[in-house]
Amino acid sequence: MSANLQGKKVLIITANAGIERDELLRPLQALKDQGASVSHASIQGGEAQTWLKDSEKDVTVNSDARLQGLSAADYDALVIPGGTVNADTLRQDADAQRLVREFAEAGKTVAAICHGPWLLIDAGVVSGKTLTSYSSVRTDLANAGAEWVDAQVKVCPAQGWTLITSRNPNDLPAFNEAIGQALAA
Repeated sequence: MSANLQGKKVLIITANAGIERDELLRPLQALKDQGASVSHASIQGGEAQTWLKDSEKDVTVNSDARLQGLSAADYDALVIPGGTVNADTLRQDADAQRLVREFAEAGKTVAAICHGPWLLIDAGVVSGKTLTSYSSVRTDLANAGAEWVDAQVKVCPAQGWTLITSRNPNDLPAFNEAIGQALAA
């Protein structure tokens, strides 16, 4: 199922290295194919290095902007790709944390895949939410007050904002579909 996302603006945020390639590029393309305007912002702006399975460098992509100075008010949804190094770097970045909180406080959709939910923990937005992630993030999420489920995709509208999460690149079709449905609603 493909939604018409004309007029919708999506922000994908990453570090500048360690991004799981498919978790960045496949949602970006799927959302563009549905008519959304998609921006990719990285911590430093400029080049961002993707990886395959956290073990080998892949393509370098150019991000459209730096995280600093961006506002949730300018977008309809936020997407956080995984990649262990990417997520671990993002979770320590004050601008990334601020953006997550802004999206949640504004009642907007936030989507995170694989290790991406680490950022949600450090932003302080997972308590009371039900979500999934890469299995090694499970304990961290539980310790932060979230309920973890083993599911291809989990959509949680609790607390006035929609959180969409998936476990790994194999779940990308369901993840992308859920983001499109949330934006079309």
